[in-house]
Amino acid sequence: MYYDIDNRQNKYEITDEMEKLIVEVIKECLSVEGKSDEYEVSISFVDNEEIRILNRDYRGVDKETDVLSFPMEDEFSLATPILGDIVISVEKADEQSREYGHSLDREIAYLTAHSTLHLMGYDHMDDDEKSIMRNKEKTIMRNLKIFKNI
Repeated sequence: MYYDIDNRQNKYEITDEMEKLIVEVIKECLSVEGKSDEYEVSISFVDNEEIRILNRDYRGVDKETDVLSFPMEDEFSLATPILGDIVISVEKADEQSREYGHSLDREIAYLTAHSTLHLMGYDHMDDDEKSIMRNKEKTIMRNLKIFKNI
């Protein structure tokens, strides 16, 4: 798998271990979907203000969110297909990790799985879609032995 990590925030350290975990999560998402890991993904870490602006500009929702997914439109063939871009607010992920009582690493892993599934076409706009997506997220996290208390 090819990936690019862009840390555009300075409130939290993005460790080598966190980067490794993110790559493992994306690879597991691809594996669960029966896809090879020969994809390119970019992951950007931002603060709440930057993700609020992106959310406003791209989704018309002027408030912060935890993660945004930007799937690559497959209009042309590349040697390495591009899955898309993931943008995570580390600030929001930290807030949520404290709210849910688990580690920041666990929250980042979950948000990565959630976003990667969006890149592969999953959504949660209705109850059926939401159920399918949540079950996939649980499978991925369980396969990686990433549980809520971690």
